[in-house]
Amino acid sequence: MAYKRILLKLSGEVMAGGAAFGIDSERVRALAEEVAEVVRAGVELGLVVGGGNFFRGVAPAARQMDRVTADHMGMLATVINALALQDALEKQGVPTRVMTAIEMRQVAEPYIRRRAVRHLEKGRAVIFAAGTSNPYFSTDTAATLRALEIRAEVVAKATRVDGVYDKDPLKHADATLYREISYQDVLARQLGVMDASAVAMCRDNRLPILVFNLNQRGNIMRMSMGESVGTLIH
Repeated sequence: MAYKRILLKLSGEVMAGGAAFGIDSERVRALAEEVAEVVRAGVELGLVVGGGNFFRGVAPAARQMDRVTADHMGMLATVINALALQDALEKQGVPTRVMTAIEMRQVAEPYIRRRAVRHLEKGRAVIFAAGTSNPYFSTDTAATLRALEIRAEVVAKATRVDGVYDKDPLKHADATLYREISYQDVLARQLGVMDASAVAMCRDNRLPILVFNLNQRGNIMRMSMGESVGTLIH
């Protein structure tokens, strides 16, 4: 495998499958199968899942709400997704721990960096939920922070497209795919693949970002093996 320790960032929308809201158990099962293959191959895998399939603090539905309250609701949505993914992974025989930035001991462990690293060393998948516990920070930023804390070798961001393009490929048929691009170009061109704060944090700490298409089965394994999938930001 090309990487020993990876932080995999998933959107909440992937948990909904083709639906606009909620959890598609079949899609989560298929995702868990792919993740389980990578863990069984010896990769130490941390995961961060968004909450957009339930609630997002910056969504139109939250416009009339206090931003701090809305962001906390979004953090709780990520916990729901983390528990669903944990259940699916353990059905695949992968021991999994959910660690939350907001304490809720009845359902998950509180996030403690040393404990998280120990879980990874023992071959357990670790799902980091509830963002950073702070409002105004996205799950992209939370994923980058956790990756740095656990000393992951790469942040792998799973998306609906093949990588980073010069413009939205879902809207423009002539969009050009970058196979490699610098942090500075991503920021200067406002390509929007990740929050600017997350990209800047990766740049400042020399943590590479790999953006790839999750909808193509096998890409998580290919990415872990170092095959040329998606776009490398470095």
